Amino acid sequence: MHKSTRGRSRVVVALASLAIAATALPATPASAADLAAIRARVTTLQQEATSVAEQAQQAQVEMNRLQSKLNSLQGQTSAQQANLKKVQTTMGAIAREQYMNLGLGAGVQLMFSTDPKLYLNQAGTLEMLTTKKATNVRKLTVAKQRLQASSLVVNDQLAQLKAAHKRYVAAQALATKKLAEAKSLLSKLSKAEQARIAAAQAAQDASENSYSRAQIAKLKIGSSRGAQALRFATKQIGDRYVFGASGMVYWDCSGLTMRAFGSAGVSLPHSAAYQYSFGKYIPRSSLRPGDLVFFGRPISHVGIFLGGNLMVDAPHAGSRVRVESFSSHFGRLPYV
Repeated sequence: MHKSTRGRSRVVVALASLAIAATALPATPASAADLAAIRARVTTLQQEATSVAEQAQQAQVEMNRLQSKLNSLQGQTSAQQANLKKVQTTMGAIAREQYMNLGLGAGVQLMFSTDPKLYLNQAGTLEMLTTKKATNVRKLTVAKQRLQASSLVVNDQLAQLKAAHKRYVAAQALATKKLAEAKSLLSKLSKAEQARIAAAQAAQDASENSYSRAQIAKLKIGSSRGAQALRFATKQIGDRYVFGASGMVYWDCSGLTMRAFGSAGVSLPHSAAYQYSFGKYIPRSSLRPGDLVFFGRPISHVGIFLGGNLMVDAPHAGSRVRVESFSSHFGRLPYV
């Protein structure tokens, strides 16, 4: 898929830098409740950053789509400009030919001609040239209209591309800001307190990994495309989340689903919002293992339905690919 941009690199670096940094000791050691609250706040910020970052990913896919369309349109415009020039050259050649063969007053000369053969020859030549001229006048008019229409579409695509880039930059900046806030919270803790939070996170990761593998062991995965995608996704359990990543070590939510369905021969874009527009809508009561499930308004998360009340996904910054509960909400994001 798409290579990292400079903006995305900053987010990835910020994600990686959430590894706890050592700074000066606070005046009073934090209690277990304080550390739990700080950890909860960090997780919330990571979730919010991830949601915004997925919107940046959507803008990135949109920019690529618009750029591809713009390149095609610009190619068409160049061809139309060449065609217009060709028609104009032909028109000039016809005018010169008419002048050389019949003179400027050809019609008047024919009216007073006393030589029947000359009259017929010149009349035939004049009619042929007039027909060619009329045909090329129509071609010229059509070429001009097409070029004008294409130019308007190109300008419109350029405006859309600029708007998509603006959304991308804004989302990147907001995601980076939230990650920086999370990092700042952690940096104010002592080394011992940071180590306690890191240990708690490691214990949670181990517990989630064990739970995920136990749930997968119970599965009877079929052979449909959705089942093939699900099988691929379950093999990534325990891999770390990194925004913009699509394997094979790091993943974001839409990167995981994109590669999972790619393994089943289904091409999807690297964006939860764009993936939502593929396939068809399935009522929640009719979901089957392998179906995609989406969250957020605007859509900013996607997972793969596992069956029952479970799904497999790459949740958010600071987490790992896992099996988790599937319900009417994913964190603060509503199921859509």
